[in-house]
Amino acid sequence: MSVENEERLARAARGRLRGRQVVGAVVGCFALGGVLTLLPLGGDEDGGRREARVVGAAGAQGQASAGVTGGGLGTPAEVGARVREGEARVRERPRDHAAWADLGAAYVERGRRTGVVTDYPRAERALRTSLRLRPHGNADALEGLTALANTRRDFRSAKRWGEEAVRVAPKRWTSYALLMDAYDGLGRYEAVRGTLEKLLALHSGPAARARAAQVYWDQGRREDAAAALADVVASVPGTRSGARGQAGRGTSGVTAVEGAAWSVRAGDLAWERGEPEQSLRYCEVAGRLVAGGEPDADACRGRALAALGRTAQGVRAYRAALSRRPSAQVALRLGELYESLGRAKAARKQYGVVRALVARSAAAGVNESLVLGALEADHGDPEVAVRVLRAEWERQPGLRVADALGWALHRAGEDAEALGFARRATDRARGGEVRSAAYAYHRGVIERAVGLEAAGRRHLEEARRLNPYFAVGGVGA
Repeated sequence: MSVENEERLARAARGRLRGRQVVGAVVGCFALGGVLTLLPLGGDEDGGRREARVVGAAGAQGQASAGVTGGGLGTPAEVGARVREGEARVRERPRDHAAWADLGAAYVERGRRTGVVTDYPRAERALRTSLRLRPHGNADALEGLTALANTRRDFRSAKRWGEEAVRVAPKRWTSYALLMDAYDGLGRYEAVRGTLEKLLALHSGPAARARAAQVYWDQGRREDAAAALADVVASVPGTRSGARGQAGRGTSGVTAVEGAAWSVRAGDLAWERGEPEQSLRYCEVAGRLVAGGEPDADACRGRALAALGRTAQGVRAYRAALSRRPSAQVALRLGELYESLGRAKAARKQYGVVRALVARSAAAGVNESLVLGALEADHGDPEVAVRVLRAEWERQPGLRVADALGWALHRAGEDAEALGFARRATDRARGGEVRSAAYAYHRGVIERAVGLEAAGRRHLEEARRLNPYFAVGGVGA
């Protein structure tokens, strides 16, 4: 071949390469443009109405990710401000993978804090855009996708994203925390404990200790869990003085939102130990820490107040929680409280709210099978509950699903099969070490239904011993 022919072919090849690059760039711009057109203009119409008019100054890029994974970004108003900043940033720099990851993480956090589930599809689009822009080593996007999947109760996807996140950034402790949630949802309890060891080797702060407390609880070490979480809560500024906290980090490095979340968890553990007075104290602390209130604290207060016989206050607390953040689980508790008070019409109306919230969540990719199963088993069609929970068991066979499916089978008259699942939920050899009044009660009722009177009596006594209040006012869930 002549030199002239070689040069002509080379020029043609370079021309074809430039053409492909131009086409690729144009296609990429069209793809990003498609995502950009889906961003709300001037703020989200659903989430925006829930935000306060005055918000704090937004933090640096990357704080959204820290909020989703590390324990708490800020109040709903502050999260909303960061979402708006993130939307403006990606419009200015549409090929900035870090900006898209931060925006996706902020959407996840705003959806979690406000209950506006339409934020979750937005989060997925933003995080996948970040991953397309940087497909390798993008720990921010991988961590955000893990958090999103956990929030949607899609634990298989969370496991996949979380394992990839720790692979590409093995020194990043927040990824291990998210991966623990995924393993827990799938019933892989040994993996939870192994992941906790790796987390604690990297980080020993309050968030890590709170994670450890949850694992202690799941191992049946109730006193160890309560003590560990009490120490975590004591490290939060304002928990002793009763002063209202600020969203920023104090001298201990802990935000008020994080402190409120841990206080609520301590209240939950106190509740499960049969100590509603202590639970109420923790949840009242949580409510004081965050300006504007804390939905989880209100829901926690509602359950404790109902157990203490202060049912009118309990109803108001549940309503306050739902006004701040729609939640199918909290709506179900309120409906059951109404039913226990003989307010059948209000209960039926509330169960309708539960169904509407479950349907809305499903449209946004959020899995509410456990709530729907509980609703149908006790207040609807148990056969529907069995179908819903069988499918959930096939997807993610954890202890919560085993207990819920066993109870649904019992309510549907399938006691022999129900017993197998009730035993699974309380089988120490399969991870069922948590000492749960609800699990023990369900097993006891089912055992008595199949004629195992002695075993049934023993488990019913255990349930009363673990938490004599758990079924008071329909607030055992």
